[in-house]
Formats: sequence, structure tokens, C-alpha cells
Amino acid sequence: MRPTAFFVMLSILLAGTSSFQTSHLPRGPSSLHLVGKATYIGRASSPVISYNRDQNKISSSSLVQLADATSLDGGVLGDSDDGVTTKKGFFGRIGSIVPPANERQKLVPLALMFFCILFNYTILRDTKDVLMITAPKSGAEVIPFIKTYVNLPAAIGFTGIYAKMTDNMELKNVFYACVIPFLIFFASFALIIYPNRVMLHPHVLVDALAARLPVNFGAPLAIIRNWSFAVFYVMAEMWGSVVASLLFWGLANEITTVDEAKKYYPLFGLGANVALIFSGQYVKYVSNMRASLAPGVDAWAVSLNYLMGAVVASGGVLLLTYKYIQDNIVSKMESAATLKKLPAKKKEKMTLKESAKFLLSSSYIRNLAMLVISYGMCINIVEVSWKAKLKQAFPDPNSYSAFMGNFSSATGIVTFIMMLLGRTIFAKFGWRAAALVTPTMIGVTGLAFFATNIFSGAMAPVAACVGMTPLMLAVILGAAQNILSKSSKYSLFDPCKEMAYIPLDKESKTKGKAAIDVVGNPLGKSGGALIQQVLIFGVGSLAAATPYLAVILAGLVYVWFRSANSLATQFNDAMTKDDDALPAAA
Repeated sequence: MRPTAFFVMLSILLAGTSSFQTSHLPRGPSSLHLVGKATYIGRASSPVISYNRDQNKISSSSLVQLADATSLDGGVLGDSDDGVTTKKGFFGRIGSIVPPANERQKLVPLALMFFCILFNYTILRDTKDVLMITAPKSGAEVIPFIKTYVNLPAAIGFTGIYAKMTDNMELKNVFYACVIPFLIFFASFALIIYPNRVMLHPHVLVDALAARLPVNFGAPLAIIRNWSFAVFYVMAEMWGSVVASLLFWGLANEITTVDEAKKYYPLFGLGANVALIFSGQYVKYVSNMRASLAPGVDAWAVSLNYLMGAVVASGGVLLLTYKYIQDNIVSKMESAATLKKLPAKKKEKMTLKESAKFLLSSSYIRNLAMLVISYGMCINIVEVSWKAKLKQAFPDPNSYSAFMGNFSSATGIVTFIMMLLGRTIFAKFGWRAAALVTPTMIGVTGLAFFATNIFSGAMAPVAACVGMTPLMLAVILGAAQNILSKSSKYSLFDPCKEMAYIPLDKESKTKGKAAIDVVGNPLGKSGGALIQQVLIFGVGSLAAATPYLAVILAGLVYVWFRSANSLATQFNDAMTKDDDALPAAA
């Protein structure tokens, strides 16, 4: 399907949402002229911007597209009391939503990159849980320990390496240097490491240690026992933090403006969530292949080969798309900057300690980091309890993987719908309201899930009425909680977070984004994991800790709300300063 046709289809679904509330006027090569109530008109090929300061709304459409559309649909283009009248018919409204060619050239490859990244992340996320939770003498209780003692140190170490790479390499080469090792590892795991796991895993040594240590040390020992699975778990987590959060959004922020971001960031995930649907069904299909295999064949090993093969293939498409962007978009932007004789900023090298000090000195960055940390802690607190129920219901790796495939597809469908709603939320209610949706969703659904576990006895008649066991009811309710939380995260939380980076200077974007996305997210998950570890040792089990986890979740959501409100005020102030600077620059 051609890009234009794709956006026309989206336009039909999104008709009527072309006006979006914002305090930021788009920048462009055209000069801006004040007409009537702050109506800005550039040359014919530039957008026509009608901005009403009383309503704080801004809408745009291409003058050429508008003229063509009104002639096709019988509309009239004339003057109004405010200086500009645009009576647009149905096709005119569609034309005002479809991005112009120069924006499509950026948006289509970015959407394809995001598709590939999330296609891989869905497969890796489902696979890492299957490996670690269903491993010998392991379970969901191991997740808090692996996030704290393996994932967090790996994230901190990568941040230091990334800072060195950005200081000593071109940014385009940093992307290749980060992505290619991931793909090599995942291929090696399926072809070399997993087939030799019996030889590589020290079961005898760990059994000897387990005989001499208290039973509460079972989870940490499971990490040592299944160390290669733990490494895979960390690499899969890092793919989301490094490739999706850091590399992709870093590239997107470099080649898009705030105006483009507000219009299209919520839509980037549309293609990506189609990837969730496809990857989820692919995981289910591969997991169900065991029925056609000969007796004695390791069904999960065969499934793993197909899963990692898809990851490597998708990674190849990702690299080719990135090369296209570098050759056809970034190079042209750099050439334009050279023609304008823009002064090049001198790159100041900062140590990891200096970077941390720099970030802590900024309240804007601290609030942004608190959003990421709060999300990580909240989702981890709820998710681990759900996965403990999930293993009880599906102890077999392939059955577990097949359920997770359906779970991922359902997440993609719900997120797709939320993406469509997200544009409307940004348009009608602004950044602040969009940023508060995710903590609201996680707080309400998370507390509801914990309530079903705390009052499980009262839920038995309900489960019987719907033809389920209490265990399966808890699994389904937990799945619904995760689907709603992740869909609001992908459709609103991520775009809000990435928009917040755009007003920052380049140093804050590069160093701040690396620290927040690569360290902040694991730090949040590790914080939630540490809480669970303390409770497990204190009360004896994850199930017994459920009431305490519910209270802690409520407190974290409250802190999240305060940080989001504070950041919203700072973000709007930064946008207002940019608006005030435009007349002075002219």
C-alpha cells in the first residue's frame, strides 16, 4: 500500500481531529504574518495556520490541498470576519489531515522502524518469560531478583559505554554498534547456547549450595542455575530500553519538530501495534508446532529457532530502513544546515559522574525521570504477581508461550484503538491530561487485580458462574490489567515522554535521554523488585505480600501524579518561551 493511501485510510478514521490544542506554533521556512486573530500564512506550499488565542487551539491545512479539495467537493474559499475563511468539504478535511510529501518521507520509514522494533520486542518479551519462569527450579519469584541484581547493573554499565560511544563515534555508527550485537546474541542463543544448556548450566553446584542455604535463597540460586536464560532475559529487556526508547526515539526527535510530533507521535504506534498483533500470532503459531513434531524432538528448541530467526530477519529490515533515513533524510537536513551556515556546536565530553550531576541539577529532567521510574515500579509490582498465577495455569513452556502470543495480539488490538483515541485526547485536552491517563489506568486496574487476589474466597462463586476456576479467573483479570496498562503506555505515555525531550538542548537530550531511558526504566523495575524481595523475605511468599503491594501501588501512583503535573507546567512554559521567541527572531 502506498503511503498516501495509508494516511487517507487513517484520515477517514480520524476525520474531525485535525485541530489540536497546543501552545507551540510550528516552525518552518516560511515567514509568519499576523492577520486578524493571530492567523499565520506563509507561501502557498506551506501550511495555513489559524490560531485562536482565546481558545488556545491551532489547526492547519495545506493551502494547495485545501484549494484542490474545495474545488473537488464544491466548497468555497473566501474571506471571513477574522481575515481568513476556509469552508472545507469532506475531501478538504481529509486533505488537511494527510501529511505533506516532505513529512511522509520521514514518517513512513520511522513507522516501519518502530514496527520492526516492537515486532522483535514482543517476541523477545514473551520468550524471556517462558525461559526464566518455566526453567528448572525457577518461577515468577525469580523476576524481582534478576531485575535488581542482573538487569540494573547491565543497564548502568551500558549507559557508561553509550556515553563513550556518543563522544567518540558518529551517531549513525552508534546505532549500528548497538543493534548488531543484539542480533548476533539472539541468533547465537538459539543455535549454540540453548542446545548446550545442560552442559553450560551448573545444576550440581547449585544443588549443593541449595542444600546448605535457607529455602528463601531459591530464587537467587535459580538465576545462577539458569544463567544463560538470565542473560537472555536481560538482553531482551535491554532491547526495549536501548533500541526502542533510546535509539529510535532519539532519531525521531532529531528529524521531527514539535508540531510534527504532536500530530504524528501518537500515530507512530499504529503500525507498531499491528506488529504486536502479527508477532503475537506468530508466537502462538510457532508454539503450537509441537503437535506436528515427531516424538522425542525438543519442541521448545524448534520453536526457539523459528522465533529467533524472525527476530534476526526483522532486525535486518530495521538496519536497512535506518540506512535509508540516513542517506535520504538526515544527509539532506545536514546539507540544508550547511547552506544556512548554522554554527556547529562543540561537543563537550562528560564523564558518567558529571552526567549524573548534570541531570540531578535539572528539575525538568528529574520530573521526567520520575515518570519513567514510577511506571517501571508500578507495572513490575502488578506484573510479577500475575505471572506467578500464569505459571500455575500453564506450566508447560509451549502452552505458556501460546497464551502469551494471544496476550500480545490482544495488547496490539487494544493499543491500536487507544492510538486513535490518543490523537483526540492530545487535541482536546492537551499534554497534561494525556500524561495522566496511564497512571490512572494502572492505579485503577492494578488495585482491582490485587482485590481479586486478596478476596479470592468471595470470587469463587463468580468464577463458577462464568465457567472458570478461580485460578483462571485471576489469570484473565491480570491479563486484562496488563493489556489496558500497556496500551495506555504505548499510546499516550511514550508520546508524552518523547515530546517532553524536544524543548531541551542537544546535550540534555543526548545525555539525559540515555540516563532516563536506559537507567531510569530498569531502576524503576528494580525498585519494584526490591520491594517484592523485602516482602517475600518478610512475610514468606509473594501471595502473602499482596495486601502490602496494593498499598505501595497506591502510594506510587500518587507520586506519579504529582511529577506529571509538575512536568506539564514546565513543558507548557518551555513551549510558551519558544512562541515568544518567534517574533523576536523575525
